[in-house]
Amino acid sequence: MNEPPQANVVALNNPGVSLEDSLDFDYRDFFENGAVALHLISAEGFILHANKAELNLLGYPAEDYVGRHIADFYPDRDMIDNILSRLTRGENIARHPARLRACDGSIKHVEITSSGHFRDGKLVNTRCFTVDVTDLERTRTELRQQDNTYHQILDGLPVAIYTTDQQGTITYYNRAAADMAGREPAIGKDKWCVTFKLFTADGKELPHDECPMAIALKENRPVRNQQAVAQRPDGSFFPFLPHPTPLRDEHGNLIGAVNMLLDLTDRQRAEEARQHLSAIVESSFDAIVSKDLNTIIKSWNQGAERLFGYTADEAIGQSVTMLIPHNHQDEEPRILERIRRGERVDTYETIRQRKDGSLMPVSLTISPVRNATGQIVGASKIARDITSARESAQRIRMLMREVNHRVKNQYSVILSMIRETNKRSETPKEFESQVRERIMALSRSHDLLVSADWKGASINELLAAQAQPFPRGEVIEMSGPSLVLGPNAVQYLGIAFHELATNSAKYGVLSGDDGQISVTWTITGSGASRRFHLTWAETDGPHVQTIGQGGFGTVVLKRVAPAAVGGQGNLEYGPHGITWSLEAPLAGVDGSVPNQH
Repeated sequence: MNEPPQANVVALNNPGVSLEDSLDFDYRDFFENGAVALHLISAEGFILHANKAELNLLGYPAEDYVGRHIADFYPDRDMIDNILSRLTRGENIARHPARLRACDGSIKHVEITSSGHFRDGKLVNTRCFTVDVTDLERTRTELRQQDNTYHQILDGLPVAIYTTDQQGTITYYNRAAADMAGREPAIGKDKWCVTFKLFTADGKELPHDECPMAIALKENRPVRNQQAVAQRPDGSFFPFLPHPTPLRDEHGNLIGAVNMLLDLTDRQRAEEARQHLSAIVESSFDAIVSKDLNTIIKSWNQGAERLFGYTADEAIGQSVTMLIPHNHQDEEPRILERIRRGERVDTYETIRQRKDGSLMPVSLTISPVRNATGQIVGASKIARDITSARESAQRIRMLMREVNHRVKNQYSVILSMIRETNKRSETPKEFESQVRERIMALSRSHDLLVSADWKGASINELLAAQAQPFPRGEVIEMSGPSLVLGPNAVQYLGIAFHELATNSAKYGVLSGDDGQISVTWTITGSGASRRFHLTWAETDGPHVQTIGQGGFGTVVLKRVAPAAVGGQGNLEYGPHGITWSLEAPLAGVDGSVPNQH
């Protein structure tokens, strides 16, 4: 890369020679009229000269800027001292992040590129290019805040959850995962597992790169029903059941995985306790029943009364098969055969029948009962209703799927927004500004959904939220039947309302003092064929300049938003106002319709 010619900088206290005398013509023109902020600094750190772009960036007049020490404008004094020291040693500085204090007291985020000019081995001056990245930094901060919102959701869950990238490196874990593992995993360093050491269910050491999460990533598939045991740094052990699931992008490419760990400690302790029971505990909440080798019930505790609905008088003396549904009758002969051999029937899940005929899932543990001489005379059975446990597990799975869907949906909307905006932006600054505004619009819709537990929002609430940042937002009149939009409709109609309000604030009614905006909606038809109609109409405003053929707003209003709710959109420009209409199946926008995303 060809560098501009070096300057022979004259000391500031030499009134006989100006800076222009020390620069050749080509370099002065580059220095003064360039779009990039540029200044010269003496070897001692004093500002010798700054071009217009530099002064405009910070808002200082030349007399308040030139001649002062450069450290006066950097809040981080140690950083600028370090840069000057490196330049004195002959190092070049490339895109070094820094903060500059502007004339109005605000802080500018910048990137600095600088090199020194030496004569006879001694530093004469340094040349510094400054690029303003304040808007980019703000956008990055807003995206980090979005990520933080999703992490707060996961942090609030009572189950252990963590994520990795496609190589298995841990990218996130919640508090429950750290508590379960007994350690704080190293983000960006630890791989595959949050636990300290792993073992298989039968006690063999399990390398981390062979754990269920590693298999899920290597084979790009969920891994289920592989129980393991983990050791904490303090030496304690706990059994758990992992649920590693691959994460894929919009194109189906593997981008990482999420794992949910279910602590099985309590279940295992309960099983161990049952192994040591030698008598029936009447006060137990579980149904505890004893029977002889001919299936006849000999004892029946209060837990059994609550679970099965029979009193002790009704049950004792009857065959235990009265509790077994017809299609499970083959279980009892196999159980008795094992009991006669002295085997204990470990806990298993099956179906049993109550007195009223209803069926329920239960877990059973059956052990031989011996008399004083050690002879097997019957069996004890512990029955526990697992309806709630199954429902809890199902709720957790549904919650994980819902969280995963919402996170992916938000990321997809943002990525699509960035991609489409990038296609239609002429400058990085324009791109940053538009992406920031659209992400904030999406955030306003998201806030409405969060406040309503993701059930939806009314059209009035959505319009008010999207019009709030704009002047004269109160001129928008709304009319239509009561309707709660589903989450998907809230997000995409919110984007559409933002684009309409943005266009109006630039060219239409919201840009002046005249005109009116009317938003009306109706529902037509009946039954499954009901249709939703919405119209945004601007009247009596200034002559409308169109959003632009092929612009992001046009794409959103004509294609993206209508397609998201299964409908069609139409955009028209009149001499004094813009009109956008949407027609869609009511099921595509109504939040009361099940599975409306």
